[in-house]
Amino acid sequence: MRVSALIPAKGFTGAKQRLASLLSAAEREVLAEAMLRDVLGQVILARGIEAVFVVTADTRVAQLASSLGARVVREHEERGETEAVALALAEMKECGVQAALVVPGDIPLLRSDDIEFVLEQVSSEISVSPLALVVPSHDRMGTNALLLFPPDVIQLRFGYDSFSYHLSEVAAKGLSSRVLENERIALDIDTPEDLERFLLAGGGSETYSRLLRMSAAQPWIVTRSSEGL
Repeated sequence: MRVSALIPAKGFTGAKQRLASLLSAAEREVLAEAMLRDVLGQVILARGIEAVFVVTADTRVAQLASSLGARVVREHEERGETEAVALALAEMKECGVQAALVVPGDIPLLRSDDIEFVLEQVSSEISVSPLALVVPSHDRMGTNALLLFPPDVIQLRFGYDSFSYHLSEVAAKGLSSRVLENERIALDIDTPEDLERFLLAGGGSETYSRLLRMSAAQPWIVTRSSEGL
């Protein structure tokens, strides 16, 4: 069975407020767009992904997603990640999607082989019985990937401590607990510490290149980037 991917994406304006001490509003907007481009590009390249959906209420995000080959699910307004994902998964199921991989748009270390690795973990059972595989964030408080068969197999809730919540939902449904660790998927960029981890991991992405272009005005980024080179 082939899997469709879903990426929830908010508008770029006002993005990543917790980085405001390091980056201007315009720079954070550039960062958010670069991360989404990187994630979308890698998910589209991954073998085993039948289609890629982006759910958003933002016209600019929708246009970008469409231009890169994704199918867009439009919200009337931004209501939060949990509601956006629920809306999109319901629409995807109506379209015949049998299994869904949900990933955020701010994990710029992601590579297509990470997606393929996730799919390989359940390749022998994904069409046999319901399942949910969870990839946690690096602090194990968030959920940075969810592979769901069928798409509504568990109740979802993103935000603080979503990893524990999703594991409890898996247990409540009587499903075996499937947790997969992946360092690149685990790193979402929300805080200065996340940004440091990303820069020390090295280049190869649009996000990395964009950040270095900002570095003339950001001694913090220059120092930590050079330490990791």
